[in-house]
Amino acid sequence: MSGTTGGTARVVVLGASGFVGGAVADALEARGHAVERLHAPRLPHVTPDRAASFPGRDEAVAALAERLAGAAAVVNAAGDPDASSRDVPALVAANAALPGVVGAAAAAAGVPRVVHVSSGVVQGRRPVLDESDDLDAFSAYARSKALGERLVRRAGGDRVVVYRPPSVHAADRRVTRLIARIGGSPLSTVARPGTDPSPQALLGNVADAVAFLATTPQAPPPVVIHPWEGLTTTDVMEVLGGRTPRRLPRWLARALVTLARGAGAVVPAVAANARRVEMLWFGQAQATSWLTTAGWEPPLGRAAWTDLGRTVRDEDVEDDER
Repeated sequence: MSGTTGGTARVVVLGASGFVGGAVADALEARGHAVERLHAPRLPHVTPDRAASFPGRDEAVAALAERLAGAAAVVNAAGDPDASSRDVPALVAANAALPGVVGAAAAAAGVPRVVHVSSGVVQGRRPVLDESDDLDAFSAYARSKALGERLVRRAGGDRVVVYRPPSVHAADRRVTRLIARIGGSPLSTVARPGTDPSPQALLGNVADAVAFLATTPQAPPPVVIHPWEGLTTTDVMEVLGGRTPRRLPRWLARALVTLARGAGAVVPAVAANARRVEMLWFGQAQATSWLTTAGWEPPLGRAAWTDLGRTVRDEDVEDDER
């Protein structure tokens, strides 16, 4: 790859001040690469039909291309992570228009690789998460992420790798703490038999996967999913909550999820929470990831999940005692 000296790649990370972006920058540096942490350009809020042609787009592309010149890779980890947001123009600007600008700027600057951090949410309720373009975006957030995938690939061409992580966890992550509280309470439940695979990932593994994609001499496919980290629905409750969940009859759990989905159609804010419950109860299968076939292995295993759960529970106890 170009932009390397002595085996060290210069990688530009957009969104490096954020949750995933900061961890990606650290992972790249741990691998010995030179990292430039770059603030993503602030774009005007736009509707989906204007995401690829909003006023000022050409200027934004040109300005970013100057900053990317000579880089071996660019990672776009910027975006709006609020899965429950209903502010469509804001979501489109951050999650769709921006990726299009990044792809176009990388093409203009001749950057050989773009890793765009998307989300497994774009495939929604499909039975198996995979590396296809078969999407099922069920919320405003998911639709903005799906549009971002299309725009970055259209603008950046075959230099682009779209990476889809599942739910990402760390001690300071709100969803992690929420699951830990549920898992440690009488509400800790899963659908029988409780052995369904659950698509969850540790932040350190996600960051290292992105660093690998950005710098590997192998040629990744256009879309790469994060490998399954081996957790079942029962495991998620046990490692984060510290207790074995009760197992609901599958028919009852499915009926309750269907009811919640119906409520979400009327009250959009309910839709995201209904999906979270469905994921906790039923999980979702994952196809084999290209990362696995390419030889990448997650640096953090089951012990790290156990440590995370213990840390989150201890912090919650300390908060309660204050």
